[in-house]
Amino acid sequence: MINLRSLTKRYGTFTAVDSIDLEVPRGQLFGFLGPNGAGKTTTLRMIAGILKPTAGSISIAGVDLATDPIGAKMRLGFIPDRPFIYEKLTGAEFLRFVAGLYEQQGDEVEHRARELMALFDLEDWRDELVESYSHGMRQKLIISSAFVHRPEVIVVDEPMVGLDPKAARILKDLFREYTRRGHTIMMSTHTLEVAESLCDRVAIIAKGRIRAAGTIPELRETAEHGTEGLEQIFLRLTGENAARELVEVLDA
Repeated sequence: MINLRSLTKRYGTFTAVDSIDLEVPRGQLFGFLGPNGAGKTTTLRMIAGILKPTAGSISIAGVDLATDPIGAKMRLGFIPDRPFIYEKLTGAEFLRFVAGLYEQQGDEVEHRARELMALFDLEDWRDELVESYSHGMRQKLIISSAFVHRPEVIVVDEPMVGLDPKAARILKDLFREYTRRGHTIMMSTHTLEVAESLCDRVAIIAKGRIRAAGTIPELRETAEHGTEGLEQIFLRLTGENAARELVEVLDA
């Protein structure tokens, strides 16, 4: 459902994403992990069509993003890490607006929007302007907007940011049910416990390159004893030894 081939993004002499190949099949919740500055958000924004790749190709549900951008984006929902919303619309108007971008309207959309807002405890705020929403409420509204047109693929950048524990649990359950019904979700997160418990497969990116991809058991097979958790695997593959180096500095 998501197919990346030699995907590259450069900013001058700096290469943010370095010729990555990746496939995410139908019905999977795929975790995309990496340290800050590894290229996660850049990759997701290229998949969403917000950034143009320097080289390589992206296809969504078999549709090439470069040759048919509208067709590819019609199959996609995107949840960014920062919720930017038109503040002079009400919550209901915003969901109606997003559905209209995907050429969907009418009673079915209204029903779906009400269901999503009720799911995230936004029903009492549906007719209030978004400017009165808290950060967490805006995040819930953005999440709802990604689902309102029922896309085949959803790309999510740090979905749990700003959510209270109840909303985070609802979102996890929603993700599981959505993939169970044959849809596909690609999610970046810094919360490794969430990735380990929720994702079917993960890819770890560092310095713009994919270091490993597979299920957690498959990644454990790369360890000497095969007993590492995702945190240990992540630190080993990304070379993130800051805590150990700090202790060494303090002991020096």
